[in-house]
Amino acid sequence: MAVVHRLLPTSVSSVPGAPSGPVPDGVSDAELERLYDYPAGLTRPWVQVNFVSSADGAVSVSDRSEGLSHPADKRIFALGRDLADVILVGAGTAQAEGYRGVRPRELRVERRRRLGLNPLPPIAVVTGSCRVTPDDPIVADTEVSPIVVTTTDAPHHRKADLTAAGIDVIEAGTGTVDPRATLAALAERGLLRVNCEGGPQLFAALVAADAVDQLCLTVAPLLAGAGSQRIAAGIPSPVPRTLRLDSVLHEDGFLMLRYRRADGTGRHEG
Repeated sequence: MAVVHRLLPTSVSSVPGAPSGPVPDGVSDAELERLYDYPAGLTRPWVQVNFVSSADGAVSVSDRSEGLSHPADKRIFALGRDLADVILVGAGTAQAEGYRGVRPRELRVERRRRLGLNPLPPIAVVTGSCRVTPDDPIVADTEVSPIVVTTTDAPHHRKADLTAAGIDVIEAGTGTVDPRATLAALAERGLLRVNCEGGPQLFAALVAADAVDQLCLTVAPLLAGAGSQRIAAGIPSPVPRTLRLDSVLHEDGFLMLRYRRADGTGRHEG
């Protein structure tokens, strides 16, 4: 049965040593961590996808997700980064949202140290044409070097420039990036807790590859109207994937839904 709670502001119990159990009419940071944490003892990549959409299914307002967001949603978004080994994102989303490296917030540093994770997760940028440069903020403004996932036939000079700048460049597929090859390469680097932050093309590719274990979807109380993409767009899935609703949080009309694949951990191995 899904857990349904109102989500309280972060300030309620974000300080180390604060009460860790549920608080009246809300959820503590410790309970959120329990709800959203990855399974223990992972032996293969486990993929969580984070998205926000309007009530009528739009993935953005004026080409950005910010117009759909809320402090409660941002709290869940930050938690996803706190608990992950690596953040996976498409180059288009990284550019549109102005991505930079993950910042060492006080709660993040404490949480990751306590859980035995690396101080900060790298961001793995997916780009079939290798359109990331050493001058991009995601490369130049970070404390942890990103990973660039591209293809064998992407321009060699672009890959060489990134490698010379100390960036780990992964070739995963020819023509288009192969999600299974991507996850296998991340696993080789010990990065099993994968937090995907979009965009729609990357999400659709992961769904088609049967590689999604959990979807964290925030639904904003907003009608955006026609014109925006869905949260998944591009490669069609061969068959529908059945999900199980595991938890529901709400705040100011925003719903934060957490779905897991209905067949547990039995997804196809790459």
